[in-house]
Amino acid sequence: MALRRVLQSRIVVALGLALAVLVPALTVPRLPHVSPWPLLAGLVPWVIGKYVLCPLRWRALTAAVPAAPRARRWYLRAYAESELLGLLTPGHVGADIWRLSRLNKAGLARGDSLISVGVDRIVGGIGVTVFVMFAATSLPSRVLVISAAVGVVAVAVALVARRLFPRLLPSGPLPRPRALLVAFLLAAGYQLTIAGLLFGTIAATGHTLPPLTVLAAFGASQLAGVVPGLNGASPKDGALVVALVALGLPLVAAAAAVTIRATLAWLPAITIGGLSLWLWRRQATLAPA
Repeated sequence: MALRRVLQSRIVVALGLALAVLVPALTVPRLPHVSPWPLLAGLVPWVIGKYVLCPLRWRALTAAVPAAPRARRWYLRAYAESELLGLLTPGHVGADIWRLSRLNKAGLARGDSLISVGVDRIVGGIGVTVFVMFAATSLPSRVLVISAAVGVVAVAVALVARRLFPRLLPSGPLPRPRALLVAFLLAAGYQLTIAGLLFGTIAATGHTLPPLTVLAAFGASQLAGVVPGLNGASPKDGALVVALVALGLPLVAAAAAVTIRATLAWLPAITIGGLSLWLWRRQATLAPA
């Protein structure tokens, strides 16, 4: 498979790890003095949310398929691997491609793999939407219209695909209501850890803002997430800086808080995802042909 050949390429892996090291190395020294303890207080829950809650959400939405992996460790490792690749690609698309590849290698049919990753993405997106509606005072009517239009288009595409590409449809059952409820709760918990990390990065710069206003700024910035971008340099990050400045945070502090938050994402991705990817490549190399 082309993706496997690319990821097993030593040049690609070396370039990816070099980029992962250079981003924090070039960014952190330019930031103003920060306190490490608020960062740690926000980082630990976020790591649990990203590398425990999110994989468990994915597992809850996939376990209904008979051929799906059952071990929680499998999902923890595959998700961690995907996060490192996601940070290296716009819109985190590399993470989805990697998860599809891992599911296919585990024995899932292509349609089941697409449903697994797609439904997980949808549940995560709904979690963001609910968070935005809870955190922000109001949503523009055009956002609601666009969201409804996207839903209609998605249904239409699914109906067309059902007729033209039956092999892409899942062979196993769809997630049950109980699994969806568990997934939504895990998605809500993850959103709270993201907000907690933002609180920590703002506090680390020596500034404070009322919690509800920070939640509103964070929720509003998520609306810019429909435009893909690299981690730390996306429209969503820029919108968050603007929102924090509008709330009274100095520009330097707002930019520092958002930059630190994006930079911190590399640390667990390199350590957890990088180690898991290395182990996967080692196992793939030692496996008999």
